[in-house]
Amino acid sequence: MYVVFIHGPVASGKHTIGSLISAQLGIPLFHNHLTVDLVKTLFPFGTQSFADLRAEIWRVSFAQAAMAKTSFVFTFNPESTVDPALIEELHKTIEEHDGKVLYVELLCSDEEVVRRIGNDSRARFGKLRDADVYREFKEGGGFDFPALPDPILVIDTERNTPDQTAAAIRVRLAAAGKH
Repeated sequence: MYVVFIHGPVASGKHTIGSLISAQLGIPLFHNHLTVDLVKTLFPFGTQSFADLRAEIWRVSFAQAAMAKTSFVFTFNPESTVDPALIEELHKTIEEHDGKVLYVELLCSDEEVVRRIGNDSRARFGKLRDADVYREFKEGGGFDFPALPDPILVIDTERNTPDQTAAAIRVRLAAAGKH
């Protein structure tokens, strides 16, 4: 059992790449934004109630998948409303069930994020689409987050297409003995 933990900035291609990996490996995609959308139906983004419920959904989902030995792809945008200890807890949950978390870091410059942020494809999930709001959140420390565990791959999504990125991830997973 393993988790392909894809993380990177807003508009770096996490969902697109995660969808490709999910389809190519035949494992589910746990797209973080679906949890965000669900929790936002009850609580405003960034409130303590929002953070608590999102964390509980992640905890239960990771634990159930680990117990069922269900591998999956998880997408994550490191940002300040997530308690860094939660990521450690999720990682530990997987390892306690003899699973492995394989981190993949996507890079994308601020200039490219701002260029992509208004894309219509982002509207489907109610994602951030306003460059000014992005800049304000970033300048206010909203994307400050401690470093995640060492990734098996770091890839720049400005220089690589989603298909190239997915292919590179599959090569690394194969080298790690996963698929």
